Amino acid sequence: MRKEDCYFLGKITRRHGLQGNVFLKLDTDQPEMYQKLDSIFVEINGLLVPFFVAKQSWSKGDTLIISFKNSTEALVEQSLGKDVYMPLSTLPKLTGNKFYYHEVVGFEIREEDGKSCGTIVSINDQTAQHYFYLDLAGTQIIIPIIKEWILELNREERYLKMALPEGLMDVFLIPSKKDE
Repeated sequence: MRKEDCYFLGKITRRHGLQGNVFLKLDTDQPEMYQKLDSIFVEINGLLVPFFVAKQSWSKGDTLIISFKNSTEALVEQSLGKDVYMPLSTLPKLTGNKFYYHEVVGFEIREEDGKSCGTIVSINDQTAQHYFYLDLAGTQIIIPIIKEWILELNREERYLKMALPEGLMDVFLIPSKKDE
């Protein structure tokens, strides 16, 4: 399994008890989607290694207690502190204006009048406010991801139409004094 075919699920944080169980801290706003995991992919030395789940239970809101099939001390030790991934194919399909961040990279952002704001290069989801990073003819544009601003998601033509506040694009496109 290649990393680009997967999404980040969470991290194995530490041991739980003496029976070879570990805590898996999920990085999701829908932990209930992970009631029954058959397997997970643990990143070890840059490779995604399949680990098969024997049992799981909830510790608290977004943390699972997992035991692996054929668990050994070495297997548990190898998994500690490691990132966990799942295949993209396990994600449910979204419709309407709902999307997964990974699926819109490369999409164009358009204003209501159809004017291009650039192409999504990456997404920052590491801060309280998430942002699209766009490239518009070599200029980096940063647009906050605000659900109410998203008017249309066109998967076929690969664009998002957004109702951006007046003047937002001007912040990035105003010529500097040295250009005048």
